Amino acid sequence: MRINKYIAQSGIASRRKADELIEQGRVQVNGTTVTMLGFEIRRKDKVTVDGKLIKGQNFEYYRFYKPAGYITTSSDEKGRKTIYDILPQNMHSMKPVGRLDKDSSGLIILTNDGDLIYELTHPSIKVSKVYRVTVDSKITNAELETLAGGIEIEKGKIAYADVAVLESSNSKTLLEMTLYQGMNRQIRRMIEFLGHNVVSLKRIRHATIDVEGLKKGQFKPLKPKQIRELRTYLDKIVNSKEEKDA
Repeated sequence: MRINKYIAQSGIASRRKADELIEQGRVQVNGTTVTMLGFEIRRKDKVTVDGKLIKGQNFEYYRFYKPAGYITTSSDEKGRKTIYDILPQNMHSMKPVGRLDKDSSGLIILTNDGDLIYELTHPSIKVSKVYRVTVDSKITNAELETLAGGIEIEKGKIAYADVAVLESSNSKTLLEMTLYQGMNRQIRRMIEFLGHNVVSLKRIRHATIDVEGLKKGQFKPLKPKQIRELRTYLDKIVNSKEEKDA
């Protein structure tokens, strides 16, 4: 984790103020003064500011296989079942990273790390999400080109998807669709625009995290290696965006 983020998570300063503390030589890692803003620290490192030891917030990260029939929220005024009806009480402080609609299933990342949620969901960062989609009829090559070229599902809002056909017959088509946007019911609306219907929709991957090895309704904490790979992936995207914007 970058040191300015760690300091900000401790609650003693904002990230901008943390950068100032670092530049002023007031931050030490394991007794050595650090002045490089992008300095990366490890879990076992001891960070001090003006000689006082600080501790970052204890974040948790999980992957969860949402079954169809549940909505991705903590409560519902209509009385519908939510994912928190499945999750144990001690998991109710975890927030979902993005949403899956009631009829969809698959991977949801759960965490109490607000910065990670921001980076995984903000539209300017363009994180990939991969879905397996079964459609009730045959999808033509021309329709595949339409999906890739973009469909205006709302006035002024164009939805795009990278699409590959995994299986196809006259009665159904199995697609793998990759999105870099987060519009409401985006895949279903794109398929409906073509005159077809989605039979089933399952998210299999979000960034570097996948649903493999999970049963419906099951959750598991992310392993340290998975968290490192996810942060590396996000850092590359964010750094690339900052270089383009500079």
